[in-house]
Amino acid sequence: MYRELFGLKELPFRLSPDPDFLFLSAHHARAKAYMESTIWLTDGFVAITGEIGSGKTTLIETFLRSLDKDVLVAQINQTSLTPLGFLQTVLAQFGFSPFKMGKAELIHTLNTFLIEQYAANRKVLLIIDEAQNLPNSVLEEVRMLSGVETTKDKILRIILAGQPELNAKLNAPDLVQLSQRIRLKFHLTPLSDTDTYAYVTHRLKIAGGNDQPIFTDAALKRVFRYTGGVPRLINTLCDTAMMAAFTTEKTVVDVTEVQAAIDELGWQEYASNTSNYARINLAGSQTGVIGRISLGYDGNTISTHDLSPGRLLIGRTAQNDLRLDSTYISRHHCQLNVTPHAVIIEDLNSTNGLYYKGRKIRRQVLSHDMAINIGRYTLTYLEGTDHTSTHTLSADTPQTISADSTPAAETEDTNQPEA
Repeated sequence: MYRELFGLKELPFRLSPDPDFLFLSAHHARAKAYMESTIWLTDGFVAITGEIGSGKTTLIETFLRSLDKDVLVAQINQTSLTPLGFLQTVLAQFGFSPFKMGKAELIHTLNTFLIEQYAANRKVLLIIDEAQNLPNSVLEEVRMLSGVETTKDKILRIILAGQPELNAKLNAPDLVQLSQRIRLKFHLTPLSDTDTYAYVTHRLKIAGGNDQPIFTDAALKRVFRYTGGVPRLINTLCDTAMMAAFTTEKTVVDVTEVQAAIDELGWQEYASNTSNYARINLAGSQTGVIGRISLGYDGNTISTHDLSPGRLLIGRTAQNDLRLDSTYISRHHCQLNVTPHAVIIEDLNSTNGLYYKGRKIRRQVLSHDMAINIGRYTLTYLEGTDHTSTHTLSADTPQTISADSTPAAETEDTNQPEA
C-alpha cells in the first residue's frame, strides 16, 4: 500500500469506526457532550441524528471508551426486531439468557435488574444505533423502559442514534409520549470546508504523518466539493486519491489525483446529488436566512438574530447557540428546529418551561410575530428577511445575553448543574 511512500504508520482513511482517529468538530464535540450528559443527568434520554457517514458510530465508540466501570451498557445495533425480540436482546446484553421467557417475564426481569443496579449505585445505559429503523411498536417498549423509576430518579439512561428520519418518526402523533421524554435532541451536520481540511490533516497526523502537507489546498478544496464534508465520503475519496498518487510515486496529492479518484468512483459534486435541504446546509456559514428571532427582556428588545437552517439550542450554559445568562433558564432550555419550510420551538424538559399567550407549551410551529415567553425573556419570530438584525444565530456563532438578577416571581433552576 501507500503507507511507506507517505511515511505513515497506519492507513489514515479506513472506513471502520476507530475512536483513535476521532476528529471533534464543534458539532461533534457537542454531540459527544450530550451523550455524556446521559450519565450525570438522572433523566438522561438523548437522541442524536446525522446523515449516513456523519460519524455517529465513531462518536458512540469514543463515548463508550470513556465510561467508568460502574456504568453497565446494552448496545443495540440490530434494529429489525419485534418488541419481544428487542426485550430479549436488551437482557442478553446484560448477561441473561432470556430466549425462553414470555413478554411478562422479560419485563419483570428487566425491571428487577434495573432496580437492583440502582440500589447498588450502578448506572445502566441503553444505546440504540440506527434507531430510525425501529418499528413504532419497539419504540413504545423503549418509552416504557424509560419510565422505570424510583420516587426520585429515572433508572435507565437511553441514547437513540440514527439518520434524520428518526426525528420525523419521533415527531409522529402516536409517539408523542416518547418524544416528550427525550431531554435533548441534536442533529450532527456535515463538516464545513475549514473543518474538512482540519479533519484530513488530523487523520494524517494520527496515522504518523509529519508536518509536511500531503494534500495541497486545491486538492482539499475539491475533496470538500465532492464530499460535502461527510466524513465517510472524505475517507473514501482521500484514500482513493492517495492510491492514485501511489501508482505514480507522487508524495503530494494534488487536484490531478483527487480528480482521478473522483472519476474512478464515478462521483458527482455533492450538492448536485443531495436533497434541497442538504444543499442549503452544505454551504455552512453561507446558508440562507429563513427568518429572525427578536429577543426581548421586560418588554424591551435586546437583539435580533438571523435564523439559518439547522438545530439551534437556547439555554443557560456556554454550550448553547443562544445563551441566556439567568438562573431561571435551564442548562439546555429549548431548541429551534429551523428548516426551509418551518421554524419549530421545542421545550427540552426545562424546569420553568415555555409559554405562549399564558399557556405552557412543549412544541410549537412558529408563525410571523408569534411571541414565546421564557420568564421575563420573549422570543418573537419574524418571517422573511425584511428586518434589521444585530447577530447571526447559528451553531458556529453562539451568542450570550446577560440578564439582571432573577426576579422573585421566577423559580431558580437548581435541578440542573452548571457546565
